[in-house]
Amino acid sequence: MKPLLLHGHERAITQIKYNREGDLLFSSSKDNKPNVWYSLNGERLGTFNGHQGAVWCIDVDWTTTRFLSGAGDNTLKVWDCETGKEIGNITTNSSVRTCLFSYSGNMAVYTTDRALKHNCEIFIIDVRNVDESISHADPILRIPIKGSRVSSILWDNLDETIITGHESGDLIKWDLKSGKEISSTTREHEQQINDMQWNKDGTMFVTASKDHTAKLFDAADLMLLKTYKTERPVNSAAISPIFEHVVVGGGQDAMDVTTTSARVGKFDSRFFHMVFEEEFGRVKGHFGPINSVAFHPDGKSYSSGGEDGYVRVHNFDSSYFEYNFDY
Repeated sequence: MKPLLLHGHERAITQIKYNREGDLLFSSSKDNKPNVWYSLNGERLGTFNGHQGAVWCIDVDWTTTRFLSGAGDNTLKVWDCETGKEIGNITTNSSVRTCLFSYSGNMAVYTTDRALKHNCEIFIIDVRNVDESISHADPILRIPIKGSRVSSILWDNLDETIITGHESGDLIKWDLKSGKEISSTTREHEQQINDMQWNKDGTMFVTASKDHTAKLFDAADLMLLKTYKTERPVNSAAISPIFEHVVVGGGQDAMDVTTTSARVGKFDSRFFHMVFEEEFGRVKGHFGPINSVAFHPDGKSYSSGGEDGYVRVHNFDSSYFEYNFDY
């Protein structure tokens, strides 16, 4: 299982995303150029040039025609996937921390950080016909956040609700028609939720938190189903589309890394059984914490992006597909 090493970034990877078919892999990092790669052979297809700060979040719509990126230069940009040209630019009051296309691709959501007397806010925008006018257009919905800031976000399959994960460990579900919270706040995590990802059919999602756990939740009522424990902060977690497997990636904070060797720093991807919560495999390789993990849509490979600036694409061996739990 020799991985493909994709090195097109000069600084730490912040997020990686596959498109719906899985032939393209998008990556963003703390340098200001998101990249797109062929996932099959690791060849770089191109870069999206225009940001002036660290790119924190990216997303691609289900037709792979438009690409979204939010950055620390207080802008959210919409790009044409085919040409790599910027087609829309929205200026915000603070860093854009999360961004996501809706399931239909007609709308997008983004959230901003709290900074310089500006509160954290959630914005819903219409992205059907994007041009220069989007920078002046009013958002469809604007929700100011009084409490802790939003650190991760998910959009449900009917475009009716969004789920936000917060710095305090809260999970909140919002109704987009009224702009109000639907359910009472769920607090199963003790610290910041770094990442949330759906399972294949959108009935459950997995969260990754600084409190050293990843957790599986039911999407309808945010009920906690399973917990996957590690001994270090979890930065990202993903669910396999074909098996009941969860992969988690993390590691101690970057500023503490120099005090330990790579072996002690535990920078490996860890595989858990989704139902039994048991760890059954580890993949080493990164020289630093893993910041983002993603399964290929066909479940036959997965990728991880790390603090070392590399994206590693791992194709699973036949032994992975033949492996069974005894029960």
